[in-house]
Amino acid sequence: MTTSTAVDRLKRQAQAAKAASRHLAKLTSEVKNQGLLNIADALSTREEAILAANEQDYAASKKNGLSEAMLDRLKLDPARLKAMAADVRHVASLPDPVGESFDVRTMPNGLRIGKRRVPLGVLATIYESRPNVTVDISALCLKSGNAIVLRGGKEAFNSNRVLATAVRESIADAGMPAEAVQFVESTDRSLINEMLKMRDVIDLMLPRGGTELIEFIVENATMPVLAAGYAVCHTYVDESADVKMAREIVYNAKVRRISICNALDTLLVHRAVAGEALPVIGRALAGAGIELRCEPKAMELLRPVVPDNVKAATEGDFGIEFLAPVAAVKVVESLDDALAHIERFGSGHSEAIVTRDYASANRFIDEVDAAAVYVNASTQFTDGGQFGLGAEVGISTQKFHARGPMGLREMTSYKWTIFGDGHVRP
Repeated sequence: MTTSTAVDRLKRQAQAAKAASRHLAKLTSEVKNQGLLNIADALSTREEAILAANEQDYAASKKNGLSEAMLDRLKLDPARLKAMAADVRHVASLPDPVGESFDVRTMPNGLRIGKRRVPLGVLATIYESRPNVTVDISALCLKSGNAIVLRGGKEAFNSNRVLATAVRESIADAGMPAEAVQFVESTDRSLINEMLKMRDVIDLMLPRGGTELIEFIVENATMPVLAAGYAVCHTYVDESADVKMAREIVYNAKVRRISICNALDTLLVHRAVAGEALPVIGRALAGAGIELRCEPKAMELLRPVVPDNVKAATEGDFGIEFLAPVAAVKVVESLDDALAHIERFGSGHSEAIVTRDYASANRFIDEVDAAAVYVNASTQFTDGGQFGLGAEVGISTQKFHARGPMGLREMTSYKWTIFGDGHVRP
């Protein structure tokens, strides 16, 4: 049961973020960049405390039976902290979108009309497992002039708290308002309901987590929601594909990091190349311990090659985000068949084709409805850092107002600016 004290505290935090957002929107790029550089430095100087808090979370979550995929998302180590710091520095190096003028034109009557980028205001995120979200979202919000309210999951509570403290103290040292970053120091799930009612102070909700969490927030939020989460990613090996290239791309898309949203879930292979390609790809995936859930034609080709790794697929194995060492495999009759399968089972996240045929590549790009569509490349590139955004607040599978990895520009809106010289409308 949510206590009135906890609700009052949450309201005060949201209101403090609102007040801080007005101050933040007026800061210079230099001040904001210094705040971000301080955050990056703090990830190094406070490494011992951050890793200790994370180890506490990891041990408790493992004891409580958190899945391997979620444990991988939760885990921090020196290399991951270093990568987080590099992303923050990259964000600091990017052009500041706030105040940018664009689409400027002079009308026949002499009015000069254009648009100018402005912050959204106060963003809030409800997220699970991944403590890097605390830093990534804070950095992008601060650089784009937005305040942020952070509500992480219980499995990463200690990690998130120490990271949020580092962020707040770092930006305060640069002359930025510490109140621009608010961390909800409670794992009471009923507080989520209270946050979803705060449309008077929260301008945009950014859920990060599983399907159940995202659907609940989309259905109950009183403010706009930009969802980032559930993903079903396909790689289609076309009849003209280079088999060696296909093996490398599929292996990377599935094995490089299994627990992330852009990892391969379903492999589709054209029947004309399946006899050659599937055994090659199957051996590579089996060598990495991947379980292959195959429809009958794929089973026929793979069972003699990797008998210990194949299992008959059910209808429910297609359209699933596994986040595990499991992939569904299907032999398709044609490019049309592959496109129809992706249309039916895809989530609009990341889809790839491996082909040497220019017409097939262009049909795939034109007809697949997804945030990121690849030709001859691994879907694991769907990432704000890899797309040159420095970091991301999430990967949107929606179409309004942002799609795909959401960086600085996606954290802004715009206002119309109109310059006249005594103009009055006739």
